[in-house]
Amino acid sequence: MNFNLLTVLRHHFEVTLSLLKMGSNGNYNDNQGVELIVTRIGEPTLVQPLEETEKGLYFLSNLDQNIAVIVRTIYCFKSEEKGNESAAEVIKDALSKVLVHYYPAAGRLTISSEGKLIVDCTDEGAVFVEAEANCNIKDIGDHTKPDPVTLGKLVYDIPGAKNILEIPPLVVQVTKFKCGGFVLGLGMNHNLFDGIAAMEFINSWSRTARGLPLKVKPFLDRTILKARNPPVVEFPHDEFLQIEDVSNTADLYKEEIAYRSFCFSPDDLENLKIKATADGVMATCTTFEALSAFVWKARTEALKMKPDQKTKLLFAVDGRSRFEPQLPEGYSGNGIVLTNSICTAGEQVENPLSFTVKLVHDAVKMITDGYMRSAIDYFEVTRARPTLGSTLLITTWSKLSFHANDFGWGEPLMSGPVALPEKEVILFLSHGEQRKSVNVLLGLPVSAMNTFEELVKQI
Repeated sequence: MNFNLLTVLRHHFEVTLSLLKMGSNGNYNDNQGVELIVTRIGEPTLVQPLEETEKGLYFLSNLDQNIAVIVRTIYCFKSEEKGNESAAEVIKDALSKVLVHYYPAAGRLTISSEGKLIVDCTDEGAVFVEAEANCNIKDIGDHTKPDPVTLGKLVYDIPGAKNILEIPPLVVQVTKFKCGGFVLGLGMNHNLFDGIAAMEFINSWSRTARGLPLKVKPFLDRTILKARNPPVVEFPHDEFLQIEDVSNTADLYKEEIAYRSFCFSPDDLENLKIKATADGVMATCTTFEALSAFVWKARTEALKMKPDQKTKLLFAVDGRSRFEPQLPEGYSGNGIVLTNSICTAGEQVENPLSFTVKLVHDAVKMITDGYMRSAIDYFEVTRARPTLGSTLLITTWSKLSFHANDFGWGEPLMSGPVALPEKEVILFLSHGEQRKSVNVLLGLPVSAMNTFEELVKQI
């Protein structure tokens, strides 16, 4: 395994703390609340499983290998009935209990004899940090959108870590606020959990904190997704294809980058679906297909790509129900597979929205048991990783149950990612009390963002 590659991957994909702060309207602004000062109490400690657990090397599948990044999220809690005095203790105690079931999270990443990532189940423990904030939760301003400058202080970074191997798979920070609320900040390695598995882990942890049994016990055996012997690559895997930047969009990105959030209401989403099916090319389409197609096409137009410029869309599909047989309930690893679609910018811009919607639809349909097994085997043979040149990567968090985690203080007031990922990534998040709206978060060069905004207004 190339250690430099791991470092590059980490810096390339990992949620970064170098983005500028966004205000409530998505524009750059100064913090409208007070400046958040977080003081850590004492030294970080290690939380080990409460009982003896299995030791030794723990296999990670090829679907786990692809995503060597730390995902940072926060969960804000405040109860009218109880303060935050016991928050750190309750969460820490529950963590030691739940790690009995999820013991790989208490281990450390290392490199296997095959040159792949693997977990050494040492029971060394998750890193746990207690902290205090100088203000009330509401004082930190609009925290419904990723905000690396402020929210980044609520997740603990391992000092001096040079690559992913030097970061424990699970890092926890509990920050108490003066109002009696607190924030749970997590740094979790994507190798261990995809979004669905992460939500099941946090739900199990929160139920444990309330003295309840686990709703779903984790299924830990990832060897069920081992590559075939010999590997059989039956499909083209263009998700790994490097695309030449004939439009020189890299120069455009030397401009100031604007980071914005666009809220698509249920009416907006319905209008997109109507537009997507108006010409009869597609009889029906899903909200995801319509929204993904729109943002892909709008981004292509906004970046003024040359007509012959190839553009690639990447997004993850949950393969749990698509494997044959289906993955067991509680499968606690990465069950997602990247799918892709490629066309030229000219094809996309000149055709109605239905053209791009069909591309997205076909990319979803492509994910079958055979395709996923082929993708696993492709990695086995090539050790290739998806490339992001002239690519849009859509990450969908809108279906994840961030809100449904109650550690004893009720559901979170707010939860979500700390910051927007890399420039090629667009993030979908659910929004509003009913969670029927979708927030679309992205970064573009300022001139391109202005165009993108105008296209959004035309919906």
